[in-house]
Amino acid sequence: MASIIILCFQFITFFSLISGTLSQSPTYAAFVVNATELPPEDSYDYIIVGGGTAGCPLAATLSSNYRVLLIERGGVPHTNPSVMREDGFIPTLRQIDSLYSPAEAFTSDEGVLNARGRVLGGSSAINAGFYSRADDEFYNRSGINWDPNLIESSYQWIENAIVFQPELQPWQSALRDGLLEIGVRPFNGYTLQHAIGTKIGGSTFNSSGHRHSAADLLNEATGSNIKVAVYATVERIIFSGSGSGSGMQNAIGVVFHDTDGRFHHAMVREEGEIILAAGAIGSPHLLLLSGIGPRSYLSSWGIPVVNHSPFVGQFLYDNPRNGISFVSPTLLHHSLIQVVGITDSGAYLEASSTVRPLPSHVHASHRRSHSSPMYFSVASIMEKIIGPLSAGSLRLASTEIATSPIVRFNYFSNPVDLERCVNGTRKIGELLRSRAMGGFRFWGHHRSAFRYVGVRLPPNHSSDEEMGAFCRRTVDTIWHYHGGCLVGSVVDSDLKVMGVGSLRVIDGSTFSISPGTNPQATVLMLGRHMGLKILRERLQKTSA
Repeated sequence: MASIIILCFQFITFFSLISGTLSQSPTYAAFVVNATELPPEDSYDYIIVGGGTAGCPLAATLSSNYRVLLIERGGVPHTNPSVMREDGFIPTLRQIDSLYSPAEAFTSDEGVLNARGRVLGGSSAINAGFYSRADDEFYNRSGINWDPNLIESSYQWIENAIVFQPELQPWQSALRDGLLEIGVRPFNGYTLQHAIGTKIGGSTFNSSGHRHSAADLLNEATGSNIKVAVYATVERIIFSGSGSGSGMQNAIGVVFHDTDGRFHHAMVREEGEIILAAGAIGSPHLLLLSGIGPRSYLSSWGIPVVNHSPFVGQFLYDNPRNGISFVSPTLLHHSLIQVVGITDSGAYLEASSTVRPLPSHVHASHRRSHSSPMYFSVASIMEKIIGPLSAGSLRLASTEIATSPIVRFNYFSNPVDLERCVNGTRKIGELLRSRAMGGFRFWGHHRSAFRYVGVRLPPNHSSDEEMGAFCRRTVDTIWHYHGGCLVGSVVDSDLKVMGVGSLRVIDGSTFSISPGTNPQATVLMLGRHMGLKILRERLQKTSA
């Protein structure tokens, strides 16, 4: 009873802290405008479509020297209590509407429910906050023309602004101990680096549970050089012939509409660029609707072909998530991912815990008044495979930008992915048998057992067939989808769209594999890194 009262007091104190934080507008609010306030036409040096994980650091960086327009179809995060607090993670994913909710739902052809960010900060404003840098293999295989010095300085720029060392919660400590007990070693302590073994990663939630996202990086922008348009939906990219006789067309602007249904034209100045940073779903979708894609496919939709690019929307990936959940016999603090086990068998292990009110009929049976609700905790263990190797695709459902495209990820179509999932789920089984997990069992009839919520692992963990069937039957998303505009297929090593001028894609749609345990850190770094490279290119061109 005492623990329940303490937990309720902590909830009240925590909400008071968050409410106070929400009342303070961030610095970047000074240059954020509703798209309805923008003129019918204006010009900029750089127009960035998508105010998300890559788009915000990119815009902030480019604004140091050039006039930038950042276009975001959603609203701002700092006025939404669920978005801005750690225990609002699940409610944000559930509170979805068709137009303006911070999370936009979509369901893959396989029937897996997914979500992408529709708010300034993008998916970094609705995710679980875990921050860990990419593995070395990612840089080697990405095909991107990286500058190692810029990689390091870009990470540090982000980490100084929005990354925190988490205070380990009891469930996360139990996971750490369990991972070490079953041999996921060494223990690497708190580190932002990718390293085999067990580690504590960074978090974009501070010690008060307040979220920081890519949007906060806009505080580093040069305010006089940047405009951020929210509730602005880009319909298409505008192209014009280069006049060189080569037949190549240049991106010269975008058309977007506001919430009143009025259309606006944003045009790029000489030497400027359009940059898509709308993510693995948004960027290939907009390219197709703008006439960049397979010629015959675009013609079948009646879309004028600007450039035949057969691989737009192809090689789309999503890392499958599988796991189990059970009720804890004691109340746990709410915790999102803080600890990760990086195995040598192709799987990563993570965990979370939630606090939930007892159902009303149980509440009544305990004769508690409605003013003093009772709570219980659910602990979850999940695994994510590296890669993945299984590739899917994106195709149009309509020529209207507001209609989400149709996506298929083809989970486990590559047998290596299924093998890695089996390895990961076996590790979950080992965890459940560890001493560290003993305190989460219930005793009854002279034996202890977990009280599972939903599915449990198959009885025979040694059976590849049973464990593989479990992976297929319980497949879910961990929201790490990527691809659709791969380097070498759609964009070059500098992320310029091949076959047209003045157009780049700078986001996770260019990745063929998900970087490390979680992609957030790498996508944030990518935005800063590419912004610095573009500034350097412009400086060199001016000096030549």
